Amino acid sequence: MSRYVMALDQGTTSTRAIIFDHDGSIVSSSQREHQQIMPQAGWVEHDPQEIWTNSQEVIATALSDAGLTREDIVALGIANQRETAIVWDKRTGEPLYNAIVWQDTRTQALIDALAKDEGTARFSRKTGLPLATYFSASKIAWILDNVEGARGLADQGHLAFGTPDSWVLWNMTGGVDGGVHATDVTNASRTLLMDLETMAWDDQLCSAFDIPQSMLPEIKSSSEVYGTVHSGGLLAGVPVAGILGDQQAATFGQAAFSAGESKNTYGTGNFLIVNTGEKIVHSNNGLLTTVAYQLGDSPPVFALEGSIAVTGSLVQWLRDNLGIISHASEIEALASSVPNNGGAYFVPAFSGLFAPYWRSDARGALVGLTRFVSKAHIARAALEATAFQTREVLDAINADFGTPLKELKVDGGMTHNSLLMQFQADILGIPVIRPRVAETTALGAAYAAGLAVGFWSGLDELRTKWQEESRFSPAMGETERQELLATWKKAVTKTFDWVD
Repeated sequence: MSRYVMALDQGTTSTRAIIFDHDGSIVSSSQREHQQIMPQAGWVEHDPQEIWTNSQEVIATALSDAGLTREDIVALGIANQRETAIVWDKRTGEPLYNAIVWQDTRTQALIDALAKDEGTARFSRKTGLPLATYFSASKIAWILDNVEGARGLADQGHLAFGTPDSWVLWNMTGGVDGGVHATDVTNASRTLLMDLETMAWDDQLCSAFDIPQSMLPEIKSSSEVYGTVHSGGLLAGVPVAGILGDQQAATFGQAAFSAGESKNTYGTGNFLIVNTGEKIVHSNNGLLTTVAYQLGDSPPVFALEGSIAVTGSLVQWLRDNLGIISHASEIEALASSVPNNGGAYFVPAFSGLFAPYWRSDARGALVGLTRFVSKAHIARAALEATAFQTREVLDAINADFGTPLKELKVDGGMTHNSLLMQFQADILGIPVIRPRVAETTALGAAYAAGLAVGFWSGLDELRTKWQEESRFSPAMGETERQELLATWKKAVTKTFDWVD
């Protein structure tokens, strides 16, 4: 009898269940979007109950479509949107508030207060992260300080915090009836509460944000059996055996297991990660130091990450806000109808700039406009913005890591755009490689779960599963490349100091 691994990919806009066979090929998948709740400017929320309901539904559909039952599934892995914060009552299983999403900026005042004397790098040596609204800690603090009764419940030990992996795991393993309250090292490393050296919650950090440690999940490796699905679930008895934050999961799915190997995911934003091995490399160039993965009792593997806020969402903006295109898929043809950007540069700093600048005062700018510029040039400038931002992050990684990357593996929805991929290779000056299995996030979670139960023998076997689909080699001369980059950097400066 054939056996399979299932991955649950709980993302920012949707939840997917994907079943993989032993070759890492997709057998079936199911996806459900969830509501994006925006009560006011800068606030982004999800309904945790909707996430849990959708998780159950996509699992059921994926099993049904493949004609499989729980008997066919050897393990379940979870990948998740990383910094999104959920707080719930352990006695009832009810969330105290909506999930506050990683994009949410409502906690800027708290961040500013914490950074007042020592700057945003106050905790960076310990956490690898700058003080920013992006990470979980300030979101937890906001719930405790703004939801009536929350602080008292926390002090009494009744509340649990988790990123979506913890929320799904707790519910899946029984909830109020003995649900496992845990997370993995990759998600814990995105909270601003974990010490990278000890891989444990830190008293000083928890105190700074006024968060009781009783709320926090147990930190475990990325590949081990956390518990089994409770008897009432469709996967009853199946071990939940892998957890990775989504970008780390994509890195794992791309088989970037050795120091110097990397991947770039093109989604709502872009996330470029390079494996630095068992060595913690602190950035001097605006990057994040994070945990790439940890397999069972093996030492943790670390990474440098460049987080770009707006890439794919810029294409959505052109569609939804300006009506330049009707469907996202139309942008490649429109941009291809002109040979270049016509002198227009689009810097999509809609909510500030992330890596490598970390400028919350920046706002978007479309510059270099003349009467010659058409909607096709603007479409091309939007695609090029993704490539330029990636180049700046890659330069930062090369500076921090010390050894220039020789190639870049890519994944995510925008990688189907061959015009963008070719321009990306041109502006990087190194090959860009697209894999055969595009669902690398879910695949990484499946790999982690399968390794834990012996479905796969080890990393060497997983390396053999990775297959190249397309390779884009640079065709641009160095002079042209440098001229384009210089103008882009000039355009970026036009976005600074917009918010007082």
